[in-house]
Amino acid sequence: MSKNISELSGRKGLERNLFEQLGIAAEETGTPSLDALESLREEFLVGKSAVYGAASFYDFLRPENKGKNVYVCNGSACLTAGTQDKLHQKISAHFQADEIGEMCCLGRCHENAAFHYKGKNYSGQDIDLIADIKKTHALTQEKYHVDSYGTAILTADYGDIHSYYTILKNALSKSREDLLTELKDSGVRGRGGAGFSMAFKLDSCRQALGDTKFIVCNADEGDPGAYSDRYILEQRPHALLMGMIIAGYIAGAQHGVVYIRGEYPESVDIIQQAVNDLETFGYTGENILGSGFNYRFKVIKAQGAYICGEETALLSSIEGQRPEVRVRPPYPTQQGLFNKPTVVNNVETLANLPFIMSQGGKKFAAIGTEKSTGTKLVSLDGHFNRPGIYEVDMGTPLSVVVNELGKGFRSQVKAMHIGGPLGGLVPIEKIPTLNVDFDSFAKEGFLLGHASVVCITEDFPIIEYLRHLFKFTAHESCGKCFPCRLGSTRGAEMLDKAIHEGYKIDRELFNDLINTMEIGSLCALGGGLPLPVKNALHYFESELKTYFAS
Repeated sequence: MSKNISELSGRKGLERNLFEQLGIAAEETGTPSLDALESLREEFLVGKSAVYGAASFYDFLRPENKGKNVYVCNGSACLTAGTQDKLHQKISAHFQADEIGEMCCLGRCHENAAFHYKGKNYSGQDIDLIADIKKTHALTQEKYHVDSYGTAILTADYGDIHSYYTILKNALSKSREDLLTELKDSGVRGRGGAGFSMAFKLDSCRQALGDTKFIVCNADEGDPGAYSDRYILEQRPHALLMGMIIAGYIAGAQHGVVYIRGEYPESVDIIQQAVNDLETFGYTGENILGSGFNYRFKVIKAQGAYICGEETALLSSIEGQRPEVRVRPPYPTQQGLFNKPTVVNNVETLANLPFIMSQGGKKFAAIGTEKSTGTKLVSLDGHFNRPGIYEVDMGTPLSVVVNELGKGFRSQVKAMHIGGPLGGLVPIEKIPTLNVDFDSFAKEGFLLGHASVVCITEDFPIIEYLRHLFKFTAHESCGKCFPCRLGSTRGAEMLDKAIHEGYKIDRELFNDLINTMEIGSLCALGGGLPLPVKNALHYFESELKTYFAS
């Protein structure tokens, strides 16, 4: 990360930022031309290597993306569902091979067979309508089950917008210190995976020196199997946006950035329309509701990079830099976007703020457990009899989620990968021992994370799934630290040779590799991958032992 480039990129502020201009330059062909890159380099006063290095990193900007018209989902849920080979065959009947690309998880994990065409996502039986879709570009109607068990906070209908925004009006009439106290009382922790205190982040930013500060919503957390963020973005957008305004008021930030996955085009459109509505209604802008507080939003469409779910890589991305993980300290709350104090939180975390401010922090804290307060959204994939989004009180038994909400499995399942690709690989016999909260999962050697559930059936080889995870990490690594960059590649190679060439993996060598990744990686991408691998080696040793030297 270059602090100089951060400053140069920040000269023009958010309205014309380098990253967004790279995306615009790629719209016609799928990748920005060299002339366009040179023009942007001159405008933003940065070097050729910086601009080209950034553009060539993203899936939807790199030169290999040129001419791509349709993309097949290669996410974990679609992989284990076994739908994508047949989908690819059907798509190949309508498109040339060089027109077909891949996207990682379109958030259609509830029905699989997912693909992207002309800025829209499709899944399920939509492939059978591909001829009509090509002609009309029509968007089909997606359906998935939504329900709550316990307290409905994020799944509750917030009704009339103007009535809902009385929460904001009341919040802006109070002191920042009073709102921060409510947030501390709530005990709300980040829902993106780390479970970090939200109040601590906002207070740290509030106390940081500087007139310019930012609230950044990380809506780029593309954990395969997770579509809870997408649910909020598309069906509860104002819970998120109001949460961001309140967070900005507490921290003294006047700018809010919603950085949304490019794989979620509908989410981008819905959030942008909601932002436009807020400007029309006077809930953003100058002197909001006569409070003297100013706040404006910027919606940014990402360009395909899982690493941007890591908060510092996301900030570098907005600046138009290659999205590499930054070494901390300094932390973003002291030196973040454009080197200014910044708070980064994920969608679900921010969307809890309206409830906390309207009902009180103590009421939120009374829900869930002592250390994991409030509720949690859980995403169930297509292997369940009733897949969908479920909001449960923290501490709810996992067995309730699986058997009562999801109505059990459609077929024989041997494991669930919970919490994204870096979450724990949970064998089904552990279901009775787990509750949906941070500490229950940590105690058993797993990770709640996003609380996404990807099922692995009895006939899907664990060795194939581990290779998939290593390949995913190798593709998505920012490349800054070698334990992640090299370790993921070497791991994928060893597993591939074991599957296809009869190669026997040296157990000590393999353990050294994953331990090096866990200890030496800069962020949770390389550092988190060893968790599901170790879970697999422990719980599925009998299935895996044939691939290892005795």
